[in-house]
Amino acid sequence: MRWFRFVVLYTALALGANAAFADVATLEALREGTMKKLVFAEPAEVSQVAFTDPKGGQHRLADWRGKIVLVNFWATWCAPCRKEMPMLDALQAEFGGEDFEVVTIATGRNAIPGITRFFDEVGVERLPVLLDPKQELAREMAVLGLPITVILNREGQEIARLRGDAEWDSDSARAIIAALIAGP
Repeated sequence: MRWFRFVVLYTALALGANAAFADVATLEALREGTMKKLVFAEPAEVSQVAFTDPKGGQHRLADWRGKIVLVNFWATWCAPCRKEMPMLDALQAEFGGEDFEVVTIATGRNAIPGITRFFDEVGVERLPVLLDPKQELAREMAVLGLPITVILNREGQEIARLRGDAEWDSDSARAIIAALIAGP
């Protein structure tokens, strides 16, 4: 039954039943299981505090404007992060490209060798290594506890937030991401 519901909703969205944008009610109807923790809100501007990559290059969330972006704040010591990171990697494998990106930001003290070991141990192959060592971005984004996932629209505004881990490889998560991508 759940699979049938997913197929019907996904097909309706893909065919343009809601051509302008997958509205909040439609998106909320797609939430099942751990995705029920995903809270949609009016679009809100996000921090433009810089964060880095391992080579010291600076990045801002605005760098991904034009895409639907799933930003995940995590840390190597975070057990729920260990559980969900392979699912985020699978989501990136399925949807990543010109319309969607999973952006993972290690916040706090996370040594590069520890991140590399973490990714190797859990099988992450497609996610970026990005760092917020002083938690400046996390503080400005009101990240309290880990993991926290924030979804940004194509304008770079926060439209949804999920506290804690979730099953990002579930039919529900995939339907939500597909609906967001199908929007303008």
